[in-house]
Amino acid sequence: MTTQFPLKTGKGRLFIQPDAEAGREISRRKDKRLVSKLTTVKDAVNRYIHDGDYLALGGFGSNRISTSLLHEIVRQKRKDLGLAGHTVTHDCQILAAGRCFNRCDIAYVVGLEARGLSRNARSMFEDGSVEVTEWTNASLAWRFKAAAMGLPFLPARVMMGTDTFEYSGSKEILCPFTGKKLLALPALSPDVALIHVHRADIHGNCQIDGIIMADDDIAKASKRVIITTEKIIPVEDIRREPNRTVIPYWCVDAVIEMPFGSYPANMPGEYFSDEDHLKEWLAAEKDPETFKAFLEKNIFGCSDFYEYLQINGGIEKIKLLREKEFLSN
Repeated sequence: MTTQFPLKTGKGRLFIQPDAEAGREISRRKDKRLVSKLTTVKDAVNRYIHDGDYLALGGFGSNRISTSLLHEIVRQKRKDLGLAGHTVTHDCQILAAGRCFNRCDIAYVVGLEARGLSRNARSMFEDGSVEVTEWTNASLAWRFKAAAMGLPFLPARVMMGTDTFEYSGSKEILCPFTGKKLLALPALSPDVALIHVHRADIHGNCQIDGIIMADDDIAKASKRVIITTEKIIPVEDIRREPNRTVIPYWCVDAVIEMPFGSYPANMPGEYFSDEDHLKEWLAAEKDPETFKAFLEKNIFGCSDFYEYLQINGGIEKIKLLREKEFLSN
Protein backbone atom coordinates (compact mmCIF):
# COMPACT_ATOMS: atom_id res chain seq x y z
CA MET A 1 0.00 0.00 0.00
CA THR A 2 1.41 3.39 -0.96
CA THR A 3 0.63 6.70 0.66
CA GLN A 4 0.64 10.00 -1.18
CA PHE A 5 3.49 12.28 -0.01
CA PRO A 6 2.94 14.79 1.39
CA LEU A 7 -0.42 13.77 2.81
CA LYS A 8 -1.75 17.32 3.08
CA THR A 9 -0.34 20.80 2.48
CA GLY A 10 -1.29 24.14 3.96
CA LYS A 11 -2.37 26.74 1.40
CA GLY A 12 -0.15 29.55 2.74
CA ARG A 13 2.80 30.77 0.66
CA LEU A 14 6.34 30.24 1.87
CA PHE A 15 8.02 33.62 1.63
CA ILE A 16 11.47 32.05 2.06
CA GLN A 17 12.26 28.57 0.76
CA PRO A 18 13.89 26.26 3.34
CA ASP A 19 17.27 25.75 1.66
CA ALA A 20 19.35 24.21 4.44
CA GLU A 21 22.55 23.95 2.42
CA ALA A 22 22.42 27.62 1.39
CA GLY A 23 21.94 28.58 5.03
CA ARG A 24 24.89 26.46 6.11
CA GLU A 25 27.04 28.06 3.43
CA ILE A 26 26.13 31.58 4.60
CA SER A 27 27.03 30.61 8.15
CA ARG A 28 30.32 29.06 7.00
CA ARG A 29 31.32 32.23 5.16
CA LYS A 30 30.66 34.56 8.08
CA ASP A 31 33.77 36.34 9.29
CA LYS A 32 34.92 34.56 12.46
CA ARG A 33 37.61 37.10 13.32
CA LEU A 34 37.39 38.93 16.64
CA VAL A 35 37.05 42.42 15.22
CA SER A 36 35.11 45.45 16.38
CA LYS A 37 31.62 45.60 14.87
CA LEU A 38 30.66 48.91 16.45
CA THR A 39 28.63 51.19 14.21
CA THR A 40 25.65 53.55 14.30
CA VAL A 41 21.94 52.91 13.85
CA LYS A 42 21.86 54.97 10.67
CA ASP A 43 24.83 53.19 9.10
CA ALA A 44 23.62 49.72 10.10
CA VAL A 45 20.21 50.21 8.49
CA ASN A 46 21.77 51.78 5.41
CA ARG A 47 24.27 48.94 4.99
CA TYR A 48 22.40 45.82 6.04
CA ILE A 49 18.68 46.39 5.37
CA HIS A 50 17.47 46.69 1.80
CA ASP A 51 14.08 47.01 0.14
CA GLY A 52 12.55 43.55 -0.20
CA ASP A 53 14.46 41.96 2.68
CA TYR A 54 12.75 39.64 5.14
CA LEU A 55 13.07 40.75 8.80
CA ALA A 56 12.92 38.89 12.10
CA LEU A 57 12.56 40.90 15.30
CA GLY A 58 13.84 39.90 18.71
CA GLY A 59 12.17 40.43 22.05
CA PHE A 60 8.74 39.35 23.22
CA GLY A 61 5.59 41.41 22.77
CA SER A 62 6.35 44.91 24.03
CA ASN A 63 9.50 43.75 25.83
CA ARG A 64 13.07 44.31 24.65
CA ILE A 65 12.25 45.43 21.11
CA SER A 66 14.68 47.20 18.76
CA THR A 67 12.85 50.53 18.64
CA SER A 68 15.83 52.63 17.54
CA LEU A 69 16.42 50.43 14.48
CA LEU A 70 12.73 50.28 13.62
CA HIS A 71 12.45 54.08 13.67
CA GLU A 72 15.43 54.32 11.37
CA ILE A 73 13.93 51.79 8.93
CA VAL A 74 10.83 53.99 8.73
CA ARG A 75 12.94 57.16 8.49
CA GLN A 76 14.98 55.69 5.61
CA LYS A 77 11.69 54.60 3.97
CA ARG A 78 12.48 50.94 3.45
CA LYS A 79 9.72 49.21 1.47
CA ASP A 80 8.43 45.78 0.47
CA LEU A 81 9.93 44.08 3.51
CA GLY A 82 8.87 40.66 4.76
CA LEU A 83 8.14 40.29 8.47
CA ALA A 84 8.20 37.36 10.86
CA GLY A 85 5.21 38.18 13.05
CA HIS A 86 6.37 36.00 15.92
CA THR A 87 5.38 38.21 18.86
CA VAL A 88 5.41 41.66 17.29
CA THR A 89 3.31 44.38 18.94
CA HIS A 90 4.64 47.96 19.03
CA ASP A 91 7.38 46.91 16.61
CA CYS A 92 4.72 45.88 14.08
CA GLN A 93 2.95 49.17 14.77
CA ILE A 94 6.12 51.14 13.96
CA LEU A 95 6.78 49.33 10.68
CA ALA A 96 3.12 49.65 9.73
CA ALA A 97 3.36 53.40 10.34
CA GLY A 98 5.88 53.55 7.50
CA ARG A 99 4.04 50.90 5.46
CA CYS A 100 7.38 49.18 5.27
CA PHE A 101 6.26 45.55 4.81
CA ASN A 102 3.99 43.76 2.36
CA ARG A 103 4.15 40.11 3.49
CA CYS A 104 4.04 38.56 6.93
CA ASP A 105 4.29 35.15 8.57
CA ILE A 106 1.67 35.68 11.27
CA ALA A 107 1.54 34.36 14.80
CA TYR A 108 0.85 37.50 16.87
CA VAL A 109 0.62 40.91 15.22
CA VAL A 110 -1.43 44.13 15.32
CA GLY A 111 -2.44 43.80 18.98
CA LEU A 112 -0.59 45.65 21.72
CA GLU A 113 -1.80 43.12 24.25
CA ALA A 114 -4.07 44.65 26.93
CA ARG A 115 -3.56 48.12 25.42
CA GLY A 116 -5.70 47.37 22.38
CA LEU A 117 -5.24 47.06 18.62
CA SER A 118 -3.19 49.28 16.34
CA ARG A 119 -5.81 50.73 13.99
CA ASN A 120 -3.22 51.61 11.35
CA ALA A 121 -1.56 48.17 11.38
CA ARG A 122 -4.93 46.44 11.33
CA SER A 123 -6.02 48.41 8.25
CA MET A 124 -2.94 47.20 6.34
CA PHE A 125 -3.95 43.59 6.87
CA GLU A 126 -7.64 44.22 6.23
CA ASP A 127 -7.19 46.11 2.95
CA GLY A 128 -4.90 43.48 1.45
CA SER A 129 -1.71 45.54 1.60
CA VAL A 130 -0.04 42.61 3.37
CA GLU A 131 0.03 39.01 2.15
CA VAL A 132 -0.15 36.64 5.11
CA THR A 133 0.65 33.04 5.95
CA GLU A 134 -0.55 31.78 9.32
CA TRP A 135 1.44 30.03 12.03
CA THR A 136 1.48 29.71 15.81
CA ASN A 137 4.09 31.19 18.14
CA ALA A 138 5.55 27.74 18.71
CA SER A 139 5.67 26.78 15.03
CA LEU A 140 7.44 30.01 14.05
CA ALA A 141 9.95 29.49 16.86
CA TRP A 142 10.64 25.97 15.65
CA ARG A 143 11.03 27.19 12.08
CA PHE A 144 13.85 29.44 13.32
CA LYS A 145 15.30 26.50 15.23
CA ALA A 146 15.30 24.31 12.13
CA ALA A 147 17.28 26.95 10.24
CA ALA A 148 19.63 27.42 13.19
CA MET A 149 20.26 23.65 13.17
CA GLY A 150 20.98 23.63 9.43
CA LEU A 151 17.89 21.52 8.71
CA PRO A 152 15.22 22.06 6.02
CA PHE A 153 12.39 21.34 8.50
CA LEU A 154 11.49 20.05 11.94
CA PRO A 155 8.66 17.60 12.65
CA ALA A 156 5.98 18.59 15.15
CA ARG A 157 2.36 18.00 16.14
CA VAL A 158 1.46 21.66 16.59
CA MET A 159 -1.45 23.02 14.46
CA MET A 160 -2.62 19.56 13.37
CA GLY A 161 -6.37 19.47 12.77
CA THR A 162 -6.73 23.26 12.93
CA ASP A 163 -7.62 26.02 10.48
CA THR A 164 -4.23 27.54 11.28
CA PHE A 165 -2.63 24.55 9.56
CA GLU A 166 -4.91 25.06 6.55
CA TYR A 167 -3.55 28.59 6.07
CA SER A 168 0.05 27.77 6.96
CA GLY A 169 2.88 26.69 4.70
CA SER A 170 3.53 23.41 6.50
CA LYS A 171 3.06 19.89 5.19
CA GLU A 172 1.66 16.70 6.69
CA ILE A 173 4.10 13.78 6.62
CA LEU A 174 4.40 10.26 7.99
CA CYS A 175 6.95 9.50 10.69
CA PRO A 176 9.44 6.98 9.22
CA PHE A 177 9.64 5.19 12.60
CA THR A 178 6.02 5.03 13.78
CA GLY A 179 3.97 5.69 10.66
CA LYS A 180 2.07 8.41 12.55
CA LYS A 181 1.12 11.72 10.98
CA LEU A 182 3.27 14.76 11.82
CA LEU A 183 3.68 18.25 10.43
CA ALA A 184 6.88 19.32 8.70
CA LEU A 185 7.66 22.92 9.73
CA PRO A 186 9.90 24.50 7.06
CA ALA A 187 13.07 26.24 8.18
CA LEU A 188 12.91 30.05 8.24
CA SER A 189 16.11 31.96 7.44
CA PRO A 190 15.49 35.73 7.61
CA ASP A 191 17.66 38.13 5.65
CA VAL A 192 18.13 40.35 8.70
CA ALA A 193 17.52 39.97 12.44
CA LEU A 194 17.14 42.99 14.73
CA ILE A 195 17.76 42.20 18.39
CA HIS A 196 18.08 44.48 21.43
CA VAL A 197 20.07 43.08 24.35
CA HIS A 198 21.17 44.13 27.81
CA ARG A 199 24.91 43.86 27.26
CA ALA A 200 27.35 43.09 24.44
CA ASP A 201 31.03 43.39 23.73
CA ILE A 202 32.50 45.07 20.65
CA HIS A 203 32.66 41.72 18.82
CA GLY A 204 28.96 40.95 19.25
CA ASN A 205 28.85 38.48 22.13
CA CYS A 206 25.52 39.24 23.80
CA GLN A 207 23.94 38.79 27.22
CA ILE A 208 20.18 38.94 27.82
CA ASP A 209 18.45 39.14 31.19
CA GLY A 210 15.05 37.53 31.55
CA ILE A 211 13.08 35.86 28.79
CA ILE A 212 15.11 35.03 25.67
CA MET A 213 12.24 33.76 23.51
CA ALA A 214 13.69 32.52 20.19
CA ASP A 215 16.37 35.20 19.89
CA ASP A 216 19.29 32.78 20.06
CA ASP A 217 17.84 30.71 17.21
CA ILE A 218 16.83 33.82 15.24
CA ALA A 219 20.44 35.05 15.39
CA LYS A 220 21.79 31.71 14.20
CA ALA A 221 19.14 31.39 11.48
CA SER A 222 19.55 34.86 9.95
CA LYS A 223 21.86 35.90 7.15
CA ARG A 224 22.66 39.24 8.84
CA VAL A 225 22.25 40.23 12.49
CA ILE A 226 22.14 43.77 13.89
CA ILE A 227 22.47 44.13 17.65
CA THR A 228 21.56 47.17 19.70
CA THR A 229 22.60 47.03 23.32
CA GLU A 230 21.95 48.98 26.49
CA LYS A 231 25.70 49.06 27.06
CA ILE A 232 29.02 47.81 25.74
CA ILE A 233 31.00 45.81 28.28
CA PRO A 234 34.65 44.68 28.21
CA VAL A 235 35.52 41.44 26.45
CA GLU A 236 37.03 40.27 29.75
CA ASP A 237 33.58 40.45 31.38
CA ILE A 238 32.13 38.26 28.65
CA ARG A 239 34.92 35.72 29.05
CA ARG A 240 34.53 35.71 32.83
CA GLU A 241 30.99 34.34 32.49
CA PRO A 242 30.82 32.54 29.12
CA ASN A 243 27.65 30.74 30.16
CA ARG A 244 25.76 34.06 29.97
CA THR A 245 26.51 34.57 26.27
CA VAL A 246 23.17 33.96 24.56
CA ILE A 247 24.18 35.18 21.09
CA PRO A 248 27.80 34.47 20.05
CA TYR A 249 29.85 37.00 18.12
CA TRP A 250 30.10 34.91 14.95
CA CYS A 251 26.36 35.42 14.30
CA VAL A 252 26.60 39.20 14.52
CA ASP A 253 27.35 41.73 11.78
CA ALA A 254 26.83 45.04 13.58
CA VAL A 255 26.75 46.25 17.18
CA ILE A 256 25.35 49.61 18.31
CA GLU A 257 25.49 50.89 21.88
CA MET A 258 22.01 52.34 22.32
CA PRO A 259 20.98 53.09 25.91
CA PHE A 260 17.19 53.04 26.28
CA GLY A 261 16.99 51.66 22.74
CA SER A 262 13.82 49.70 23.49
CA TYR A 263 11.80 52.74 24.65
CA PRO A 264 8.79 53.05 24.85
CA ALA A 265 8.75 49.29 25.36
CA ASN A 266 9.80 47.54 28.54
CA MET A 267 13.45 46.57 29.07
CA PRO A 268 13.39 43.96 31.85
CA GLY A 269 15.44 45.10 34.83
CA GLU A 270 16.21 48.45 33.20
CA TYR A 271 13.05 50.51 32.58
CA PHE A 272 9.30 50.02 32.42
CA SER A 273 7.24 50.66 29.30
CA ASP A 274 5.97 54.20 28.77
CA GLU A 275 2.27 53.42 28.85
CA ASP A 276 1.27 57.04 28.33
CA HIS A 277 3.27 57.26 25.11
CA LEU A 278 1.90 53.95 23.82
CA LYS A 279 -1.62 55.24 24.47
CA GLU A 280 -0.70 58.40 22.59
CA TRP A 281 0.32 56.26 19.58
CA LEU A 282 -2.97 54.38 19.62
CA ALA A 283 -5.02 57.55 20.02
CA ALA A 284 -3.17 59.33 17.18
CA GLU A 285 -4.00 56.51 14.77
CA LYS A 286 -7.72 57.28 15.02
CA ASP A 287 -7.37 60.30 12.72
CA PRO A 288 -5.12 60.27 9.60
CA GLU A 289 -4.05 63.91 9.90
CA THR A 290 -3.33 63.60 13.61
CA PHE A 291 -1.31 60.45 12.94
CA LYS A 292 0.65 62.13 10.15
CA ALA A 293 1.59 64.96 12.50
CA PHE A 294 2.46 62.45 15.22
CA LEU A 295 4.86 60.58 12.92
CA GLU A 296 6.43 63.80 11.71
CA LYS A 297 7.11 64.83 15.29
CA ASN A 298 8.34 61.47 16.57
CA ILE A 299 10.12 59.86 13.59
CA PHE A 300 10.50 61.83 10.37
CA GLY A 301 11.23 65.12 12.12
CA CYS A 302 13.84 63.55 14.40
CA SER A 303 17.43 63.30 13.25
CA ASP A 304 17.96 60.22 15.38
CA PHE A 305 16.57 58.17 18.27
CA TYR A 306 18.12 60.42 20.90
CA GLU A 307 16.05 63.33 19.65
CA TYR A 308 12.94 61.14 19.88
CA LEU A 309 13.79 60.33 23.49
CA GLN A 310 14.37 63.98 24.29
CA ILE A 311 11.04 65.23 22.95
CA ASN A 312 9.26 62.52 24.95
CA GLY A 313 10.73 63.41 28.32
CA GLY A 314 14.42 62.59 27.97
CA ILE A 315 16.44 61.30 30.89
CA GLU A 316 13.89 62.54 33.42
CA LYS A 317 11.23 60.31 31.87
CA ILE A 318 13.67 57.37 31.79
CA LYS A 319 14.44 57.87 35.48
CA LEU A 320 10.74 57.58 36.27
CA LEU A 321 10.42 54.46 34.12
CA ARG A 322 13.48 52.93 35.79
CA GLU A 323 11.94 53.55 39.20
CA LYS A 324 8.68 52.00 38.02
CA GLU A 325 10.52 48.92 36.73
CA PHE A 326 12.30 48.42 40.04
CA LEU A 327 9.08 48.86 42.03
CA SER A 328 7.30 46.31 39.83
CA ASN A 329 9.83 43.57 40.59
